[in-house]
Amino acid sequence: MTQANNSYGLDIHPLRDVLYAELHSRPFQVIPSPARISYLAIMVASDQKQAEFEHFCSLYDHFNGVPPENDSVCFEVDFGHFKIRRDKHLEFISYMIIDTQADISKGFFEQNALACLPFEWLSSLPGITIAAFHVTVEDARTIPEPDLALVKSHFEGMRLIGSRPQNGDAQVWTTFQLHSDGCGRFLIYNKGMSDSQLGRMVQRVVEIETYRLMALLALPMARKYNAELVSMDEELAQTTASLSDATEPLDEQALLSELIDMAAWVEATRAKTSFRFSATRAYHELVLKRLNELKEDEVSGHLTITEFMTRRLTPAVRTCNSTGNHLESLSTRIDRVSDMMRTQVEMSIQSQNQQLLTSMDRRSKIQLAMQHTVEGLSVAAISYYSVGLLKFLIEAVYDKGVSFDKSLVIGLSVPLVVGAVWLATRKIHKRFLLLAKAKEEK
Repeated sequence: MTQANNSYGLDIHPLRDVLYAELHSRPFQVIPSPARISYLAIMVASDQKQAEFEHFCSLYDHFNGVPPENDSVCFEVDFGHFKIRRDKHLEFISYMIIDTQADISKGFFEQNALACLPFEWLSSLPGITIAAFHVTVEDARTIPEPDLALVKSHFEGMRLIGSRPQNGDAQVWTTFQLHSDGCGRFLIYNKGMSDSQLGRMVQRVVEIETYRLMALLALPMARKYNAELVSMDEELAQTTASLSDATEPLDEQALLSELIDMAAWVEATRAKTSFRFSATRAYHELVLKRLNELKEDEVSGHLTITEFMTRRLTPAVRTCNSTGNHLESLSTRIDRVSDMMRTQVEMSIQSQNQQLLTSMDRRSKIQLAMQHTVEGLSVAAISYYSVGLLKFLIEAVYDKGVSFDKSLVIGLSVPLVVGAVWLATRKIHKRFLLLAKAKEEK
């Protein structure tokens, strides 16, 4: 289906506007400094998405705004004293609240942007929070940077991770830990970036924190199944050894039952973990891409964000990948052992069939010999009774006065009768063989 363009009369693909809009569906924020920013990432189940959208629309009602009619990938709303941005992702929905009118004299994290939202609205937000942190943006061009001890005090004395992104145009401090309010913290000093550049950098920072948490969701699952995979490996090794080292007949039915149980467990585990592990790889790639875009310079004596992520996140992702590969390998090996078992069972069945056929062939030969014996006896019996009947006929003729040697005629009739009976029996037997052969050919 196409549509006409009124300007040039061209037939336009119906998805063209959607494709153009896709590249602009998540525009970068324009953030001035100083600012107070809070960020939430909420994992929402499929049956909660409509309720979450309606809950978001209720925020418009609270601030006397006009709510949207339909859901969208991204909403940016300016409520005057703060702005809020809602983004829909595959597994979660994010909220970025930006307060540009906060009282910065109260300290870096004493006043945060979440205070702009009604407490009742926040507490009843559908879904499960996976990421929650505050970002404080200060303008180092107007306010001098505090010394390291003061910065550390705002992070409750935790070990700092610092870097100078954008080739030194900013200074970022964080701990990648939860603080007493249950949220993470980032402190950013803007040294020479425009509002657009600052917005892009803040977006990268919050995405790094969110995606690294989403990537780590698979780690507890990987650790749980690693222990079970070791046990399953040992069980499969024992089953394989019993096949290769067997000196006595095996209980093939029991072994097949064990293999079926193992295969069922592996497939069920793969179904539970495959999406999570593949999502971990995708989130990890996004983290690495955002880290590369930060263009960090090192702060003397501190790990940079890239160094911290490379040292902590990458091994966790490798553990998940290793567990996924282990599951795939175990599934393949179970299939191979099952094939061996099936082959062995088929060979056993073929051997039994061969023995059965040999026994049937032997029985057929015995039956054939017995049949020939019975046929011979039948010829003798039929001939005996036929000669007896013929004898009555000869005696009747003799008694009527026909003169002949009665004993000689009776004696000569015996071979004639036997021959006739034998020929008739063979003809009937041959006819039955021809009928059986015709049935087999059909």
